[in-house]
Amino acid sequence: MDFRWLQDFLSLAEVSNFTEAAATRHSSQPAFSRRIQQLESWLGVALIDRSCYPTKLTPAGERFRRTAADIIQQMVDARAVAHGEPTLGHEVITFALPHSLAISRFPEWWKTWHEVTGASGCRLLASNVHDAVTAHVAGAADVLLVFHHAQQPIFLDPDHYERVAIASEWFRPYVAVKRNEPAFKLPGTAKHPFPLINYSPNTFMGRMVDLITQSAPSPVHAFKACESDLASAIHNLIVAGHGIGWLPESAAAEAVADGKIKAAGDNRWSVPFTIFAFCDRSRAGPAVQRLMAHLRKSPVVFLADGKKPAALASGSRS
Repeated sequence: MDFRWLQDFLSLAEVSNFTEAAATRHSSQPAFSRRIQQLESWLGVALIDRSCYPTKLTPAGERFRRTAADIIQQMVDARAVAHGEPTLGHEVITFALPHSLAISRFPEWWKTWHEVTGASGCRLLASNVHDAVTAHVAGAADVLLVFHHAQQPIFLDPDHYERVAIASEWFRPYVAVKRNEPAFKLPGTAKHPFPLINYSPNTFMGRMVDLITQSAPSPVHAFKACESDLASAIHNLIVAGHGIGWLPESAAAEAVADGKIKAAGDNRWSVPFTIFAFCDRSRAGPAVQRLMAHLRKSPVVFLADGKKPAALASGSRS
């Protein structure tokens, strides 16, 4: 078996397109396709379902994807050991999560999780909510950390994926403070609409803002001033005074503490998020199993006002 076959396979699994995968591997598409076929011949199973577009993995391909990644990591570690270099080892947990959690909450969580799991390191696949879920389902991440709301639920088959609630926080509107006063005010007026800093359409956060404004206590008068997929970009635009935007509470905490921004409305303009950890039961290694066991036993950090999210109203965490 050629070691490059595994790298080709993982590239194809990532982008679901032979032409794009071949380009990332600096190969012609025919040569790339031949190497994928050689890998399938060596394994004796079809890894790629070529009957659909975009290309997707067969069930055997999904199972082999993690094995291929592990083999490559072992080869990289083995080379490092041969050169006397330190390695992360094999118990590295890959997390798929939104950018805002990667920046605001994960660093503190990892202080504890690093110890309880015995993992030698972690990898973060930070993206928007949709892409984080997709990465986990595709097998690119061991653990998914994600926001959830009853009106925009993250549903993964409970027979296949374990789900544990780990925290909860508000998704609130924020605005810059100038001379101790908010730069703009909700809900705006027909003559003086406020500039809205919003998420890209059809993203999880963008749909949540739509749901909030559609059920707002007063008619909303706004114009879209800026747009981004990233909560960190929304945060910086709010701090710079470009308008009102919604953020997870943890993403706004530092700027609020520094007096740079403040909540632009009360709880009628906000919704509670539950933060869940998911893992694929069939692929959970020892470190991931230890993490999920720790999370099951740990108390959920509820909202500051003590209100329990609807998703946990029954007291169930999964």
